[in-house]
Amino acid sequence: MEITIREGGPEDLPVILGMLDSSVEWLVSQGRTGQWGTTPLSENPKVVESVLRYMDEGSAFVAEADGVPAATLTLDGAPGAYLSHLPPPGEPERYIHWLASDRRFKGLGVGGVLLEHAAEVTRRAGVGLLRVDCYAGGDRKLVAYYESHGFTPTQTYTVGENDWPGQVLARRV
Repeated sequence: MEITIREGGPEDLPVILGMLDSSVEWLVSQGRTGQWGTTPLSENPKVVESVLRYMDEGSAFVAEADGVPAATLTLDGAPGAYLSHLPPPGEPERYIHWLASDRRFKGLGVGGVLLEHAAEVTRRAGVGLLRVDCYAGGDRKLVAYYESHGFTPTQTYTVGENDWPGQVLARRV
């Protein structure tokens, strides 16, 4: 299988939202609803607005497996506003948002290829710090996934009325 990465644009919004919805469906099938709930993210106007904002303020990338969109992420220069209470890193950074894959491609390494691409884009920009945050509840499998790709946990946080547990991770590039 050939994996290629291309820059995404506004026309990719339905594809990106479809990948997010695929991830929610898979999480629900695993009984893991704490991360993104049970409703397709494409039905949440705040999520759609967030994806569009990160695409506009930064870059969106789409990984294709044999020409079929398989995974996506957005990359820009700062974490989301929900992390404004955490101390800034004190140096320029690139920040990953909305990493998701079409679950038909689970286990094929497409997400890892995208993470390496984000590291290379960050390096080429002359920036030495790449960060991401993720759901840290349940069995912390998502945290372990990022650790397996060279990220180190840095700060924990909670968001919202339900104290949604999150983890910030960093990687030197």
